[in-house]
Amino acid sequence: MTTPLPSTDGVRVAVRVRPFSQREKNSGSKCVISMHSGTTTTIQDPKNPEHRKTFIFDLAYWSHDGFQKDQDGVLISADPSSQFASQTDVFHDLGRGILDSAWQGYNTTLLAYGQTGSGKSYSMVGFGANKGIIPKVCEELFQAIEKKEGNEDYQVTFSMLEIYNEQIRDLLSRTKKPGGLKVREDQQLGFYVDGLKSVPCENYAQIERLMEQGTKVRTTASTNMNASSSRSHMVVTIQFKQVFLDRHLTKQSSINLVDLAGSERQKSSGSEGDRLREGSRVNLSLTNLGNVISALADAAMGKRVLHVPYRDSVLTKLLQPALGGNSRTALIAAISPADLCYEETLSTLRYAERAKKIQNKAVVNTSMLMRESKAENSKALLMTETFPHLLNVNEDPQLTGVLKFFIQTGTRHLLPRPRPRPPLHLPLQTLVFFRISDKHASFTNLDGTVMVTPHGQCKVVVNGVPIVAKTKLQHLDRLILGSNSAYLYIGFPAERGSEDLSRFDYDFFQLERAAAEGVSVDKLGAAGRGDGNADPSVLAVFQDYVKLMPLVAEANQMGEELDKGLRMELKVKNLASSDSRGYDLQKEVMVKVTHQRTHEVWIWSKAKFINRKFLMEELYQRFLEGEASHVAREDDPFWDPVEAVHLGSAHVWLQPLAYCMRLEEQVDFLNCDGTEEAVLHVHVTPCSPGGQACGDEDVVMDPLELLGKRMDFQIGLVRCLGIKWLKERAERGVQIGYRIYDLSSTFYTKPVWKTVNPQIEETVQFTALNASQEFLNYLQTNALVVELWGLQEGCAQLSSSQPDVMVTSEGHIMVDTKKISTVMDTSQTTSNQISELYMKLLKLEQETELLRNVNRALREENVLLKHSLQKVASAKPARKPSDTLKVPPMPAQLPAAGDSPHVSAQRAGSDRELAMALKVFYQSMNAARGQFLRLKHYKPPDDDGLLRPFVHQQSQRLKDFGELLESSLWRLKSDVARIVREKRAGLLHPG
Repeated sequence: MTTPLPSTDGVRVAVRVRPFSQREKNSGSKCVISMHSGTTTTIQDPKNPEHRKTFIFDLAYWSHDGFQKDQDGVLISADPSSQFASQTDVFHDLGRGILDSAWQGYNTTLLAYGQTGSGKSYSMVGFGANKGIIPKVCEELFQAIEKKEGNEDYQVTFSMLEIYNEQIRDLLSRTKKPGGLKVREDQQLGFYVDGLKSVPCENYAQIERLMEQGTKVRTTASTNMNASSSRSHMVVTIQFKQVFLDRHLTKQSSINLVDLAGSERQKSSGSEGDRLREGSRVNLSLTNLGNVISALADAAMGKRVLHVPYRDSVLTKLLQPALGGNSRTALIAAISPADLCYEETLSTLRYAERAKKIQNKAVVNTSMLMRESKAENSKALLMTETFPHLLNVNEDPQLTGVLKFFIQTGTRHLLPRPRPRPPLHLPLQTLVFFRISDKHASFTNLDGTVMVTPHGQCKVVVNGVPIVAKTKLQHLDRLILGSNSAYLYIGFPAERGSEDLSRFDYDFFQLERAAAEGVSVDKLGAAGRGDGNADPSVLAVFQDYVKLMPLVAEANQMGEELDKGLRMELKVKNLASSDSRGYDLQKEVMVKVTHQRTHEVWIWSKAKFINRKFLMEELYQRFLEGEASHVAREDDPFWDPVEAVHLGSAHVWLQPLAYCMRLEEQVDFLNCDGTEEAVLHVHVTPCSPGGQACGDEDVVMDPLELLGKRMDFQIGLVRCLGIKWLKERAERGVQIGYRIYDLSSTFYTKPVWKTVNPQIEETVQFTALNASQEFLNYLQTNALVVELWGLQEGCAQLSSSQPDVMVTSEGHIMVDTKKISTVMDTSQTTSNQISELYMKLLKLEQETELLRNVNRALREENVLLKHSLQKVASAKPARKPSDTLKVPPMPAQLPAAGDSPHVSAQRAGSDRELAMALKVFYQSMNAARGQFLRLKHYKPPDDDGLLRPFVHQQSQRLKDFGELLESSLWRLKSDVARIVREKRAGLLHPG
């Protein structure tokens, strides 16, 4: 047979936007996505609404609104004018394309990409009556097979795997191989998974059962490892073989349907500022997939690409045919419409845009006829539902409700991590929980009553409240066992009704848990904006807090089992504490980490904590698998170098300074909980340039009286009282820092150790040389924010790095330098011109002094000439000058007695020319003086937008002034030199 010629196909890319989630609705989110013409997607920057970016893909699906449920629960368009794209629409475009290519004998791949919760799994798997692409492809494949007639045979095999933390797990196998399955390479087959179970199927019902089984195993595994599905890749592979008996020919197609992990896990900002940045293998597959796509996109654009890094991760090895190889590939990018997800959505769209450039080389896979045996299909176990049971609840809705743990009659104990793995429906004895102790709790089913009893100190939460004794369960009670294993209790059949169980989702459990622990929107300070509604930004922080609660509980449990001695707790920092206006602007969630033995403290941002938790899970997984869990300290996600800790902030309102009045008071340092951390004694004193405090006579009635004038003032930190940080551990220390107005540098005091009420006694003088309106407004409306920092043994002290600070001639620190700095930064040329002008003025002074010397020398020479002429006159009679040589004498230049007519006329002529030259010079100097005075009166505009034109105009004025000085000096020098030459020539040759 001849090898079929490859066809060049670009990756087909579709983008789909989902409806708002309940969390986004609660947060008051706004839609930043719009779609047009079925191919165009536009995203709007919520911080800059005029900034929009448009992308063009092969398909754009609007699934955000305009839909309703039919009688079967299927989402359909609400009316004919709606542009809503249903599951059927998506399958018609993408799923049918996959099937058509498979029937032709091409390998096909569909990738679903997007952040967690963007709707990837909904498009791929579906939910309830709204089936996704994977089940519909399988269903229609078998429907088409059943309609075929003729001398043909069709063989379908199904496999399902998961890639988590660079390990492959067979989801159709009940046994887990330590370290996961291995990827091998064959010269003919390429990369493949060694030992992966591939099950022959004769109808769609068998595939449906296998998918259900794989999903349950995936759920059980994720519960055991606490790895939600959003952090793992799922790959469903359908091998479809067509056997044409009469032609002794086969066509083989590999259909790969890939639900990728949440894309936000790969971003570097998730661990920004962390010493273990990008350290987790959780991110490796997606990061390398992005590298492969970028390299292939560059190659498609004609750029030179030396290496495509397929071998850098398990995922990219398996997807090599789909990306640049023998496959027809499509990618569906799932995006959120919410402004809160703008950065992630924009990243997804850019990722999809690069993928669209990739070119594949697909061929029809044909071969000579070979007979293959078929394996028998596995059968699922039956159980009845006559017993009360626990229903699992997962963060991923696709994995919620797929596991049922039945509570049979008698007393049952929880057994963690059993071997072998549980079947589809489980008796309670084989219940798998994440991070629970042996005999964590007991369930008793006697006389129509089910009781749960925690063992020892083991954590069991019922309806958000921890229990310590035997507790009766009611139908639809919510249980959390261990750190975060959530289950809904389903009572006896007689207790059940037609309840909507979907409302008991993962968020319901966590909100109930938060409420029981006293965490609410009102407590976070969102009680109304005046319109009766909570602030959306605070709602978003509350959602973050609720989402992180179980993660922090899990991190604490892992640390406890690994004997790390850490305790983590959630805190909410009000950014108003660092805002000089004191506005209740925004809050952010952070994690306070305390070492229970050494009492060292760290503060982690939300992003840093999430990244660390990934690394903790890797370490914990090694511990569970019996591997050595010891790591070097610098690689330990539970360890950090000791650092300074922000304890609280105080506001010192500066309004008295705007009236040239002294301020001295004691202010509270408030911590993130809003409680007093310490008290600060501080003063702000207006003073003279020499540092002498201003008196009552310097007080002004209106701050405008200070406009344009020099202002000097001192900030003095006197003493700090009752520091709780030092009361807790006496060996600790503190530093105080503050920043004022337009200075970017923070000024820190010297560290003070082991003193609860330390004397600070540090004063700094500041100067505004030309107080602006903006600075005076700042003083009237803003506060000096003073921050208290806690020092721990071994940590570096905070230093005041001030490379850009300007100082006065007295050594005081300058503030209100914005316009000066702006002018200097806007035009270096102007600065050079000013320097050049100063040099010219200096040169002018030198030339003027030289002119004075020349004039002095001329006077002395004139005196000598007078004496010479007087001697000549005494020896010869004086001649009467002719009429032609008579010149009216100037008052200051009268002819000397005894001058000859020729000498007198010559001297009078030279003096007259010198006087004219000086007159012209003085006139030009008067013009220059007027121009210089006008330059001094030009002031920079208050409007920063007009500053650049002002600098340009001022530069031109300086240039004109310099040219006038140069021309005046040059003309005067030329005239004087000419007059001197002519006078000397006349004296030497009097003829």
